[in-house]
Amino acid sequence: MKLERLDKILSLQNLGTRREVGKLIRAGRISVNGETVLRPETKVDAEGSAIRLDGSLLEVKRHLVLMMNKPAGVLSASRDQKARTVVDLLPQCWRRRGIFPAGRLDRDTEGLLILTDDGVLAHRMLAPKSHVEKWYEARIAHSVTEGDIKAFRKGLELSGTVCLPAVLSALPCDDGPVALVKLHEGKFHQVKRMFLARGNRVLTLRRVRIGGLLLDPGLSPGQARELSTDEIRQIFTGISSE
Repeated sequence: MKLERLDKILSLQNLGTRREVGKLIRAGRISVNGETVLRPETKVDAEGSAIRLDGSLLEVKRHLVLMMNKPAGVLSASRDQKARTVVDLLPQCWRRRGIFPAGRLDRDTEGLLILTDDGVLAHRMLAPKSHVEKWYEARIAHSVTEGDIKAFRKGLELSGTVCLPAVLSALPCDDGPVALVKLHEGKFHQVKRMFLARGNRVLTLRRVRIGGLLLDPGLSPGQARELSTDEIRQIFTGISSE
């Protein structure tokens, strides 16, 4: 059981700033387990207590997990003094939770990015032993060859380091060659460097899947939405042993 200040808990449920929810508490509008609470600093078990506002039960969530369709030109970071970040794109009610990107996409790479304030979940996603796969759709300069597919499957050497085996396939497209790449790791600019090692070049890159979770096609670039408990589980499903 983890006890936290009531005003902190409520401010993280999009009910307002700490000052605003403090006013709600002092006005007698908040009850915990049937008892009215008047002190904002009262310590409460967020998920183990029945917290009500004006008699209506609140669905209190300790952590927030979001899916974003990251646009190109934005940094996968919480803050930066010179450039816009993915956190800057979020509504203020989510930003004040101390949310951060779980992993990263290159500045010019688009697509599926998970943001959360849950450090345990982020670590589990990124830990090599979790084997969470990432799928990328790459528009490339030249068509995929059988030699490319075999080289990716074997594991390409990049700057003296051999990558883990990756799965490469060609996607049907009338507007130039497009490839789908499945990775088990995330080295710096890995997809681009792998194609360069094969004499090819990535023109645009988009992540479309993490584990068993697909990017929501209804999200426009820069938009984000909360993930359900089932969707969070999907991140860790469909994992192969390749």
